[in-house]
Amino acid sequence: MSTSRFFAALVLAAASLPASAQAQRRPALNEYGNPARLAPAPTTSAITPRDLQIRLYQFADDSMQGRQVGRAGNAKGTAYIAAELKRLGLVPAGDNGSFFQVLPYHLRKFTDHSRLTVSGNPLQWEVDWVAVPGTRAPRPIAGVEVVFGGVAGDTTRQISAEQAAGKFVVVLPAPSSAAARGGPPARFAPPPPSRLGSAVAVATVDLDALTPAQRRAINEPAVATQAAAGRGRPGAPAAATDSLTLLKQQLDQLAPQAALRLTKSAAARLFGTQSVEALPLGTRGGSVTASLDFVELPSDYARNVVAILPGSDPALAGQYVAIGAHNDHVGFNTPVDKDSLKAFNNERNKRLLANKMVALNPEQLAAIRVNMDSVRRVHPVARLDSINNGADDDGSGSMAVLEIAEFLQAQKVKPKRSTLFVWHTGEEAGLIGSAFFTRNPTVPMDSIVAQLNIDMIGRGREGDLPGGSPDYLGVVGSFFDSKDLGETVAAVNTKQAKALTLDYKYDSTLSWTGYNNIYGRSDHYNYAVQGVPIAFFFTGLHGDYHQRTDEPEFIDYPHYARITNYIRDLTVEVANGPRPRINGTRPAKPPRPTVP
Repeated sequence: MSTSRFFAALVLAAASLPASAQAQRRPALNEYGNPARLAPAPTTSAITPRDLQIRLYQFADDSMQGRQVGRAGNAKGTAYIAAELKRLGLVPAGDNGSFFQVLPYHLRKFTDHSRLTVSGNPLQWEVDWVAVPGTRAPRPIAGVEVVFGGVAGDTTRQISAEQAAGKFVVVLPAPSSAAARGGPPARFAPPPPSRLGSAVAVATVDLDALTPAQRRAINEPAVATQAAAGRGRPGAPAAATDSLTLLKQQLDQLAPQAALRLTKSAAARLFGTQSVEALPLGTRGGSVTASLDFVELPSDYARNVVAILPGSDPALAGQYVAIGAHNDHVGFNTPVDKDSLKAFNNERNKRLLANKMVALNPEQLAAIRVNMDSVRRVHPVARLDSINNGADDDGSGSMAVLEIAEFLQAQKVKPKRSTLFVWHTGEEAGLIGSAFFTRNPTVPMDSIVAQLNIDMIGRGREGDLPGGSPDYLGVVGSFFDSKDLGETVAAVNTKQAKALTLDYKYDSTLSWTGYNNIYGRSDHYNYAVQGVPIAFFFTGLHGDYHQRTDEPEFIDYPHYARITNYIRDLTVEVANGPRPRINGTRPAKPPRPTVP
């Protein structure tokens, strides 16, 4: 049956059932055997699918608001980890006897002194519009002509660069993310060239669906502290430059375009029309003048979580096996129908896999969107969701590290070397938490014998990525600096009740769609820069990556538990065995990424 006929049949079948019957027949568990919600419950010292499920449903809950660095949601997520570490009895290894290492970090936000007028008529701040702060002061907006630019992120439905130059460009939001349109995820591929880069400002019409609290939060992007680049002497922190100093330096550079968010009614007022959705490309509107007044405030909500399990051998307890994950994710965005987006992602991913991860063409994407229209009719009441919960990225890694900590703490005989647990913040903001920790370590850097990094180990199914299976696990960089560590990674796998299928393709320095330089894209990288042998564990990108559908209910918990138990065994093996030497043999490392 064709896809379109299948969805049509699904619609007809659903429509023929009374509403009560539909509710009664709706299963409590989804196709992966997981519920939409799960109540908190005690965990055990064993690492089981159930324990991981209990933890992940808490850590990737809507109440965490997407755990974006610098925000209250990330503070809540890190507080949960710290409370568990205290309950388990691990040793705090952060600042001042706490579990937290706080980064010097600022939030830039525009104030209510900001003004925007169109042809002399004011729009109301946080009601009609908000401005999105960046890392530099934006270009001034003084008597700039409004022009309708088309659809955000879709160059096939936008005005030309010449039409955008020097204008206040209004665009409609994309129907889905860049990843959903068939290209590789943004964090792993350079953004496409923008036709709107020469505009004075770009205003997206997507503010209506956000609550007042979300509108205020949109106005608080993080301005990260940046540590000095380069490889320092092991154990010696490099100097850091705070964001205010960086801002002063950047003011001498070319100011970027202003980024704004508008309601539909505000956008219509810019053009003196009832609606902007049917406007022809290039339609001109009024003249806009704006004054964007901003402040930068320090945030206490950018923090690594650090704990130690002391080693049992007095001669080796001063050495550490570091195991880590990142505690942050990407926050929230415009609400979408989660059921429709999930169906879209699944269908898109099937076609990508069948096409060997080659980006889909416009005709293929259009066919999927037609099907989505049918799917939406099956759900008369949409489940709108604005929160990127990051269940896999990197809730899976964070909760795996916590489960390993719980297991090791419960053992009568602890590993010989100490275990250093670090949940890094700000990975999504450019690896800032791991950069800060490795330059300001709470234990001597030269005492860390290896770093095991876990970032996204909750999926890896056949339908998720090429080569996926119930046994799949990607291993990155384990042979780059230390042949010893790479061989230990492989040897421990052979001792599992059922060996995992270790995939080393991410070590390739060749550029292939969606997977270029994974090595440089997560927190292990900053440890490697300091001369620490690393191994990075990863089950690959999938259709829900960095979207509102990266939810606990779509995680493969049995697979997730197998991987976590394997990494636990590896941690113990490294802690008890010879120190891995710096004797890497294959292959050559990828070049240092231009954007960390």
